[in-house]
Amino acid sequence: MIVKMEEWYHSLPVVTRTYVTLASLTTAGCALEIITPFNVYFNTKLIMQGQLWRLLTNFFFFGNLGLDFVFHMFFLLKYCKSLEEGSFRGRSADFMWMLLLGGVLLSIIAPFVHVQFLGSSLTFMMVYVWGRRHQYVNLSFLGIFNFTAPYLPWVLLAFSLMLGSSPVVDLMGIAAGHLYYFFEDVYPRMTGRRPLKTPGFVRALFPADEPIVMPPPVPPPEPIPQFDPQDQAQQGEHMPPNQ
Repeated sequence: MIVKMEEWYHSLPVVTRTYVTLASLTTAGCALEIITPFNVYFNTKLIMQGQLWRLLTNFFFFGNLGLDFVFHMFFLLKYCKSLEEGSFRGRSADFMWMLLLGGVLLSIIAPFVHVQFLGSSLTFMMVYVWGRRHQYVNLSFLGIFNFTAPYLPWVLLAFSLMLGSSPVVDLMGIAAGHLYYFFEDVYPRMTGRRPLKTPGFVRALFPADEPIVMPPPVPPPEPIPQFDPQDQAQQGEHMPPNQ
C-alpha cells in the first residue's frame, strides 16, 4: 500500500506534486499547531513590514483538516494535474508561469475584496482554463443535468451560491482565468503576438521540459443520417413522373 502511494506520488507532474505537497504540509502544520493560519494569511500591511512569505503561503492553506480540505485537494489535484499533463504537457515552465501570473493578479485584487487565502481562487482559475481548453468535453452535475466543460466554473459558482457561500473567491478565479485565456489563447491568434511568453528565468527552473504540441479540440462528429429504403420508396411514390 505504501509503495503504491509512493509510486502514485512520484507519478504526479512536478508542479502539481510541489503544490499539493506544500498545501498538505501547510495544513498539517496548522493542525499540529506548529504554525497557525495567522502566520500565513495574506495581509498587505504585514507584507509591507517585511513578512514577504505571506505572498506565497496564503496560496497553500485550504482550511483545517476535514471534509472541506479533502474537497479542495480533490479539485486541486484533478485540474492541476489535468492541465499539466494535457495542454501544458512537456511545458511545466509555461504552467508555472500561468500560476505565477494568476497569483500576482489575485494578490492585486485581494486587498479590495478582503480575501485572505487565495488558494481556492487559484484553483478556480485552473478550472476555468481547463474548461476553455476542453470545450467539447461533456460533464454531468450530480447526475442531474449535462453540460460542456466551459460551463463548469459557472455550475460550481451556482452550487456555491446554493450552499450560501460568498461568490467573491470563485469570481476572482474566473476573472484571472479569463484574462489568462484571452491573452494566451485568443489574442495571439488575433494579432500573432504572445504577450504572456514565459521568461527565461522560469524556463531555467525546468531544464527537462520537452514541449509537445497538443492538437486543438475537435468537436464531436455529427450523427450520420440513417438510410431507410422504405422511406426512399415512399418518397418515390410522391415524385412526379418524368416528362
